Amino acid sequence: MHDARAGARIDETMERASEALAATGYFEAESLCLRALDMAHRAGDLERMARICLPLQEARRQKRLMAIDSGRVFVIARPEDVPRRLEAGRYLVQPPMIGADARALREVADRQRVPVLVLCREPATKAGQWPIVAVGPQTIRAKVPPPADAFAPDAAWFESAAEALGDAAIGRLKPDDPPHWRIEDLLEFLDAHPDHEKLHQRLEEACRSAIGAPEPSGRRRRNVIDDPFGF
Repeated sequence: MHDARAGARIDETMERASEALAATGYFEAESLCLRALDMAHRAGDLERMARICLPLQEARRQKRLMAIDSGRVFVIARPEDVPRRLEAGRYLVQPPMIGADARALREVADRQRVPVLVLCREPATKAGQWPIVAVGPQTIRAKVPPPADAFAPDAAWFESAAEALGDAAIGRLKPDDPPHWRIEDLLEFLDAHPDHEKLHQRLEEACRSAIGAPEPSGRRRRNVIDDPFGF
């Protein structure tokens, strides 16, 4: 049985998150959802984890839409390319900068409460595709066609590339793994790439599948972690 006090703290946090969502305070709502999700995860409260996924997804969706709707795009190849004051918009980080730089940019934007959609590309492949990378506890990569305008990729390209990156993460899930292990993978994928709605939906599904399931024995077989500091 879950600790009633822990459950009450999670519920109180999610009440505040719901109020923030209703008031269009999307950064506050996301932060509260993440805090509640962490508490529920540590408590092993799978039902509450599942219920947190939808409001977390919605807060992040609204942030992403605000970034896209701003109409601004920034191509960042050097630290000095980053605007002195971050603005809402789409940011493409490219060589010689790397995935860790893109993550740092997104984290700064979140602290400043500036809505951004940040993607990082690596050098083009021989076939002319662009590898897109997101780094975190697990690193995700996907190859996509380059945009028509490499100096100002349009919103459709950003959304398509972000979708491909999340789909690549989902493709790495092991269907034969216990749902508890899928939960851990999905939490790590979302840490690297929070701008993918289906990752949130898969996390909710995994949490519900794990309710009542026996705890797996042995150690989780983590996916291979690519070097987030290299190409």
